[in-house]
Amino acid sequence: MKQILLISSNPEFIEDLSAQIERHIEGFTVVAKSDKPDLVIVDEDAGHLKDFPKVPNILLTSANNAQTNSDIIQKPFCLNDFFKSLRSIIQRFENTSEGYLYFNQYELRPGTKEILNLRNNELVKLTEREVSILKYLYKHRDQIISKNELLENVWGYNRDAATHTIETHIYRLRQKIEQDGAAPIIDTLEGGYRLKMP
Repeated sequence: MKQILLISSNPEFIEDLSAQIERHIEGFTVVAKSDKPDLVIVDEDAGHLKDFPKVPNILLTSANNAQTNSDIIQKPFCLNDFFKSLRSIIQRFENTSEGYLYFNQYELRPGTKEILNLRNNELVKLTEREVSILKYLYKHRDQIISKNELLENVWGYNRDAATHTIETHIYRLRQKIEQDGAAPIIDTLEGGYRLKMP
């Protein structure tokens, strides 16, 4: 599930906009604090954006001449227009080289659902779920991620769901990518999985 970091000095605004996003936008959760957000939304104070230079971001502002490289949404705004912008910004970012994820000589291209083996330039198509698995493991690459955590955050299942679903997807992902001597992509460890890093 994508994390949106929403920064505002107005607690009521945070509460209201967070509720609207989580009600109407599937696959997003809003957090008040995060070191690794997928998107940053800042209300008025563009200074916060310097802490997240490579993360897609939106500046909500009532100023007519805001000087920033962010995507700007003028206040007041229509919620439907805001949601369209949010989806568009994520999609655009994932289709640029800045949105690619690099690990163990692989280049994951989330927007086109492809992964490139940088050793031999082999490009492999992935499913939406396979991309989501790799993105979640990348985001938490310094941790061992349990099967239950993957089910909960990638599938949205509760902890009582069967774990064979994730085992099957990991197996198929490995079969698809780790061919012809390609480097391993996911380590299986006691307690779960971890993206293999150099």
